[in-house]
Amino acid sequence: MPLDLPAPLPAYFAAKNAHDIDAMLACFAQDAAVRDEGKDYHGHPAIRGWIEETTRKYKVTVEPNAVDHVGEEVAVKALVSGDFPGSPATLGYRFTIADGKIAAWKIG
Repeated sequence: MPLDLPAPLPAYFAAKNAHDIDAMLACFAQDAAVRDEGKDYHGHPAIRGWIEETTRKYKVTVEPNAVDHVGEEVAVKALVSGDFPGSPATLGYRFTIADGKIAAWKIG
């Protein structure tokens, strides 16, 4: 059964798996915020840098396998594979979507 992922998450995960940095960034609002590994990234320039670094460093692919809507957030569990200790691993993501774009994302 396909997951009920709201736009733009299917496009983001497809771009992530293709390692397409421009397509990944296009899924974010201009003033979006990302929290990953204890660091915060705000706005397209910072998020692009984060995407470029993590793509180069980890070469991750993501297979979402569960989704839940928790208030204003979309909680996604995904099998993440790449060049990192413990790969593959199941990670939890919490997205806030606004106007069809990722407005906020907490990883972990």
